[in-house]
Amino acid sequence: MQTYRNTVNGTLAEPASSYEILNPANGQSLGMAPESDEQEVDRAVQSAALAQKSWAKHSDQARRDIIHKVAQILEENSGYLAELITREQGKPLSGPGSRFEMQACVGWTQVPASLELPPEVVYEDDERKDTLHRVPLGVVAAIAPWNWPLMIAIWQIIPAIRMGNTVVLKPSEYTPIATLEMVRLINQALPAGVLNTVTGGGNIGSKLTHHPDINKIMFTGSEATGRRIIEASARNLSPITLELGGNDAAIVMPGTNIKAIATDLFWGAFLNMGQTCACIKRLYVHEDDYDAVMTELSTIASQTKIGNGMDESVLIGPLQNKMQFKKVRELVSDAKTSGCDIREFGEVPEQGYFMPLTLVGDIKDGQRLVDEEQFGPALPIIRYRDLEDAIESANRLEAGLGASLWADKPADASELAIRMEAGTVWINQHGAIHPMVPFGGNKASGYGVEFGIEGLKAVTQSRVISIKK
Repeated sequence: MQTYRNTVNGTLAEPASSYEILNPANGQSLGMAPESDEQEVDRAVQSAALAQKSWAKHSDQARRDIIHKVAQILEENSGYLAELITREQGKPLSGPGSRFEMQACVGWTQVPASLELPPEVVYEDDERKDTLHRVPLGVVAAIAPWNWPLMIAIWQIIPAIRMGNTVVLKPSEYTPIATLEMVRLINQALPAGVLNTVTGGGNIGSKLTHHPDINKIMFTGSEATGRRIIEASARNLSPITLELGGNDAAIVMPGTNIKAIATDLFWGAFLNMGQTCACIKRLYVHEDDYDAVMTELSTIASQTKIGNGMDESVLIGPLQNKMQFKKVRELVSDAKTSGCDIREFGEVPEQGYFMPLTLVGDIKDGQRLVDEEQFGPALPIIRYRDLEDAIESANRLEAGLGASLWADKPADASELAIRMEAGTVWINQHGAIHPMVPFGGNKASGYGVEFGIEGLKAVTQSRVISIKK
């Protein structure tokens, strides 16, 4: 059985211990993942700190050229890595699955390498000239989740190293293998120590975020862990980028052509088995359109194949882990006990963490499936009578990552979008992120942004050079 390894200072490290990773679709072993100890965290951070000075001395163009080589390596190995993602995380190869994730990895590597962030003259007169420069922060601690393990890791790694920082990455303990393999491969293009990994549970994440030589923390995950990271950052006054998930609301405006939007609504909710932070988690529908929405979504769900993602015809895989499987089943069970209309679709394999695609009607605000982020393939559909009430319902929770409005005339929705309390409000789409467009949360969904020029600024500190003429 293969034992995978962390990369520290450009070499594969002998693991202190290891544990087995199982395929969530069938329980088969994928291999042994390394488990770091505190000494390995120290070595990884020290390697990153030593490498950072020389990496920052590379010209901006030299770093960009190296990152383009990273993109080429990702593209050349996308088939291998996509299969690892499917076997480890569960999402299918086909559709918006593992191949899609690898395409995103390539794109989110190429774009930061293509952007320019030159010094900016912020003031000048006859007596002085003030120029704002963006300089590296130092060592970035990046903590990635299990739902999009490679793509979100790339979101953290590439902007950081593009701007002259070095990185210590901790992948989720549920999905480390594909990420470790990706890091091993792209280290072929990077100087030793620029990108390092450590692995393990919360104790290793805590050791990393509390480390005195960490200068920036990037985290995607739960609100509870995010709050602990805020506390850890106080020790070093480390800036943080936090993406803490969401309970995204979508509102279908009265009289909208449901048939025209049904497919986009469906994938807005069930992308990656609903295990996406910016998925539709609550769908608000006018009472006159409710039956049409239930009918159209039921038709699509009944035609969507569930199974092992290595099957090219499968578009919906298992949930990634037992913890999440139990949580979603519990929320659906609670809705069923409360008398909700439970509609389940798809032939579910007996083995693995599979659930049917589930539409839950006759449900209201305040019930657990509405108020708690389910992060799985169960969508509550809530009737509303007045559009103002729907907006109030959408904004009533503390989550504020994404939201969407759906209408035949986008201009009608645009007038309401600014009132939605979310970092991104989409119109006639949901979760449509782009590497040039800043993305981040409001309220309890975190703070700071990623992507585009603003994402590059977020991994730098400003330095003003003021010249007396």
